[in-house]
Amino acid sequence: MTLRATAAAALIAIACIIGLGAAGVQPPDTPAQPPSFRAGVDVVSLNVTVTDREGRFVTDLDESSFRIYEDGVQQDINFFTRTQLPIALALLIDTSASMDEKMATAQEAAIGFAQRLRPEDLAEIVDFDGRVNILQPFTNDVEQLERAIQRTAAGGSTSLYNAIYIALRELAKAPLRQADLRREAIIVLSDGEDTSSLVSFDEVLELSKRSNTAIFSIGLQSDESRSRTGFREADFVLRQLAQETGGRAFFPERIEELPAIYRQISDELSSQYSVGYISANPLRNGQWRRVVVRVDRDAVSARTKQGYYAPRG
Repeated sequence: MTLRATAAAALIAIACIIGLGAAGVQPPDTPAQPPSFRAGVDVVSLNVTVTDREGRFVTDLDESSFRIYEDGVQQDINFFTRTQLPIALALLIDTSASMDEKMATAQEAAIGFAQRLRPEDLAEIVDFDGRVNILQPFTNDVEQLERAIQRTAAGGSTSLYNAIYIALRELAKAPLRQADLRREAIIVLSDGEDTSSLVSFDEVLELSKRSNTAIFSIGLQSDESRSRTGFREADFVLRQLAQETGGRAFFPERIEELPAIYRQISDELSSQYSVGYISANPLRNGQWRRVVVRVDRDAVSARTKQGYYAPRG
């Protein structure tokens, strides 16, 4: 997604070229003047996760190691930092009836994740069954987050698409001090297919692709669903949302794996690189543009969102 920068608010433009997070920011790794952009420039923001063959996060790269391609054309990097940026995230918990026996473990794992948040991070708690409830608006008060998680209770159908759609809208309204940098993420835990949403998967996917929010999805599977062969819609949905937004999809076989998965997500969010560029394509046609990031180091791979929509007019 692109963001319009104005000459009078260059710092805000730089702030908005990040994709995930909260409030407050540390200085970059080395002293440097912040980039300045001419009025009317559209900056493309990327949050890049780099891993080695063993899946370990690679955090010692510098700007010269990255190559960005938009529709096959290499782009000039205008902004780069590997500083741990604050995070604003929405924690979505499926509370449909099928979660009843898993609820206590799911709550414990979510609380463990909340306890890993730093003072500069923000989080909100959302539960969803047939309805979507924002149990705790954005805060950095861990005790309030814990109390909200403990209030979740299973019962009802599954409105997964509604929940993600609302969370994307809420993240756009999350508190942000002027000139702050942040990342934004959704972590969604669900154990089944959507059964009662008013919005469609296509609508949710479209909104997610227009956001700078990475979606990390956790799909709990019952013994019955694991034994089934062939296409499973719930798995496809969770994978697609994660893939398109630069997040990651997890499918644990046991509920007891949840704490480790939440730790992996937390570690990833704190290990990402933030990269921004001004597209060499001057057309303002609203078309989808494919983005690929390469890293000049052997045996590592980079992951980010798959593209963005060009501005119009």
